[in-house]
Amino acid sequence: MYVGALTLDLLLGDVRSLKQKRAVLRPLIAEVQKHFPGVAVAETGDNDLYRRAEIGVAVVSGTAGNCTQVLDRCERLVAGRPEIELLSARQRLFNDDDE
Repeated sequence: MYVGALTLDLLLGDVRSLKQKRAVLRPLIAEVQKHFPGVAVAETGDNDLYRRAEIGVAVVSGTAGNCTQVLDRCERLVAGRPEIELLSARQRLFNDDDE
Protein backbone atom coordinates (compact mmCIF):
# COMPACT_ATOMS: atom_id res chain seq x y z
CA MET A 1 0.00 0.00 0.00
CA TYR A 2 1.24 3.47 -0.89
CA VAL A 3 0.12 6.85 0.40
CA GLY A 4 0.92 9.88 -1.72
CA ALA A 5 0.87 13.41 -0.37
CA LEU A 6 1.01 16.60 -2.40
CA THR A 7 1.47 20.05 -0.89
CA LEU A 8 0.73 23.03 -3.13
CA ASP A 9 1.79 26.56 -2.22
CA LEU A 10 -0.49 29.01 -4.02
CA LEU A 11 -0.53 32.75 -4.64
CA LEU A 12 -4.05 33.96 -5.26
CA GLY A 13 -4.81 36.71 -7.76
CA ASP A 14 -6.99 39.72 -7.01
CA VAL A 15 -8.03 38.71 -3.50
CA ARG A 16 -8.43 41.37 -0.82
CA SER A 17 -10.09 39.51 2.06
CA LEU A 18 -10.39 36.10 3.64
CA LYS A 19 -13.96 35.92 2.34
CA GLN A 20 -12.73 36.37 -1.24
CA LYS A 21 -10.00 33.80 -0.57
CA ARG A 22 -12.62 31.21 0.42
CA ALA A 23 -14.62 32.09 -2.69
CA VAL A 24 -11.58 31.09 -4.80
CA LEU A 25 -10.53 28.03 -2.79
CA ARG A 26 -13.93 26.35 -2.35
CA PRO A 27 -14.55 25.86 -6.09
CA LEU A 28 -10.93 24.80 -6.60
CA ILE A 29 -11.15 22.11 -3.91
CA ALA A 30 -14.54 20.98 -5.24
CA GLU A 31 -13.14 20.71 -8.78
CA VAL A 32 -10.23 18.52 -7.63
CA GLN A 33 -12.65 16.29 -5.69
CA LYS A 34 -14.96 16.07 -8.72
CA HIS A 35 -12.20 15.05 -11.13
CA PHE A 36 -10.49 12.73 -8.64
CA PRO A 37 -13.13 11.31 -6.29
CA GLY A 38 -10.59 8.98 -4.63
CA VAL A 39 -8.40 11.77 -3.24
CA ALA A 40 -8.67 13.83 -0.10
CA VAL A 41 -8.05 17.55 -0.54
CA ALA A 42 -8.17 20.45 1.90
CA GLU A 43 -6.67 23.82 2.75
CA THR A 44 -3.82 22.90 5.08
CA GLY A 45 -1.96 26.14 5.76
CA ASP A 46 -1.72 29.92 5.47
CA ASN A 47 -5.29 30.17 6.79
CA ASP A 48 -4.93 33.77 7.97
CA LEU A 49 -3.18 35.14 4.86
CA TYR A 50 -5.63 36.27 2.23
CA ARG A 51 -3.37 36.09 -0.86
CA ARG A 52 -1.58 32.84 0.00
CA ALA A 53 -2.92 29.34 0.43
CA GLU A 54 -1.57 25.88 1.04
CA ILE A 55 -3.56 22.97 -0.33
CA GLY A 56 -2.91 19.37 0.65
CA VAL A 57 -3.89 16.38 -1.49
CA ALA A 58 -3.64 12.76 -0.37
CA VAL A 59 -4.21 9.51 -2.24
CA VAL A 60 -3.94 5.83 -1.31
CA SER A 61 -3.09 3.22 -3.94
CA GLY A 62 -1.67 -0.24 -4.40
CA THR A 63 1.18 1.01 -6.61
CA ALA A 64 3.64 3.86 -6.34
CA GLY A 65 3.17 4.70 -10.02
CA ASN A 66 -0.56 5.22 -9.65
CA CYS A 67 -0.06 7.50 -6.63
CA THR A 68 2.44 9.60 -8.54
CA GLN A 69 0.25 9.76 -11.64
CA VAL A 70 -2.83 10.92 -9.71
CA LEU A 71 -0.85 13.56 -7.78
CA ASP A 72 0.74 14.84 -11.01
CA ARG A 73 -2.69 15.18 -12.60
CA CYS A 74 -4.03 17.02 -9.52
CA GLU A 75 -1.07 19.40 -9.67
CA ARG A 76 -1.66 20.13 -13.36
CA LEU A 77 -5.35 20.77 -12.72
CA VAL A 78 -4.60 23.35 -10.02
CA ALA A 79 -1.74 24.93 -12.00
CA GLY A 80 -4.06 25.39 -14.97
CA ARG A 81 -6.36 27.76 -13.11
CA PRO A 82 -5.75 31.32 -14.40
CA GLU A 83 -6.59 33.05 -11.10
CA ILE A 84 -3.97 31.05 -9.18
CA GLU A 85 -0.18 31.05 -9.39
CA LEU A 86 1.44 27.81 -8.27
CA LEU A 87 4.55 28.82 -6.32
CA SER A 88 5.72 25.34 -5.36
CA ALA A 89 4.60 21.75 -5.27
CA ARG A 90 6.03 19.00 -3.10
CA GLN A 91 5.18 15.33 -3.46
CA ARG A 92 5.92 12.65 -0.90
CA LEU A 93 5.32 8.95 -1.16
CA PHE A 94 4.99 6.63 1.82
CA ASN A 95 4.59 2.88 1.88
CA ASP A 96 3.91 0.35 4.61
CA ASP A 97 7.63 -0.41 4.90
CA ASP A 98 8.35 3.17 6.08
CA GLU A 99 8.76 3.63 9.79
